[in-house]
Amino acid sequence: MQRRKLGDTGFSIAPLAFGGNVFGWTADEATSFRLLDAFVAAGGNLVDTADSYSRWATGHTGGESETIIGHWIARRGRHDDVVIATKVGSDMGLGYRCLRKEYILRAAEDSLRRLQVDAIDLYQSHWDDPSTPFNETLEAYQRLLEQGKVRAIGASNLTAARLSEALFAAAADGLPKYRTLQPLYNLYDRSEFEGALADVCIRDNLGVIPYFSLAAGFLTGKYRSEADYGKSARGPGMKKYLNPRGLAILDALARIADAHGATPAQVALAWLLTRPGVTAPIASATSVEQLDELIGATRLTLGDDDLAALDRASAPSQHDSVS
Repeated sequence: MQRRKLGDTGFSIAPLAFGGNVFGWTADEATSFRLLDAFVAAGGNLVDTADSYSRWATGHTGGESETIIGHWIARRGRHDDVVIATKVGSDMGLGYRCLRKEYILRAAEDSLRRLQVDAIDLYQSHWDDPSTPFNETLEAYQRLLEQGKVRAIGASNLTAARLSEALFAAAADGLPKYRTLQPLYNLYDRSEFEGALADVCIRDNLGVIPYFSLAAGFLTGKYRSEADYGKSARGPGMKKYLNPRGLAILDALARIADAHGATPAQVALAWLLTRPGVTAPIASATSVEQLDELIGATRLTLGDDDLAALDRASAPSQHDSVS
């Protein structure tokens, strides 16, 4: 896979990133190892996780994904050929999201221990914490960067206004700036990133690695009614997408996929790869077969007519029922 510069982090990454939210949740350790091995063998090199993965699963406390990645790194004896991105700031039992300086410094040590690495390649603020000044958060990252425990920093889930504030605070106080953004962005969920937020990222050369690139699996086309909810653990979350606009998107994806001998998931990811500012979408898989399908998106070229059809189908104004 051809590499793309990840903003000005100094990293070059493949145009598809692997989402580690499945590790230790819907993929056990052995399966996770096979997925990671296959991803790297295919030319992939950015693996994204978070300290909170997978607290949502019964009996989990967080850190399960990082721990499996750490075991994989230890088994292969290297990680210089992959970019390990993790996140801090989710509720890890405090009852609130936190980006206080001392909290980040402690959390970084926990992530380093679980990942079994000397440095986190990309350390990201997972959620906004309006109660903590940006300069306090960035001071924590400055210390970690100076100590060599983190190589680059990024943010996730910030609005255009809040991202601009963070970048201004970094410049004003001589602190390190966020060099990447991880937003919610896919063919269905367009409004949060397109427009002002994308403009900030492009203006400041932030690498953009969207999450939920397949709308939690909806854009694969396997969920078309409530009867399909049982197809995966994420099935019940599909209700918000099952409306006229969502079904129109699925129909457009199916038509274009058929024309290219591709799958709807591949078309949805290939569309993201054409979007201004996007470096690499993040997608997850629970089998090597699923992963191979996703990687196929990097070899798919959509024509102008394809892109126009997808834009028409996903335009909110075209349909009355928009979630």
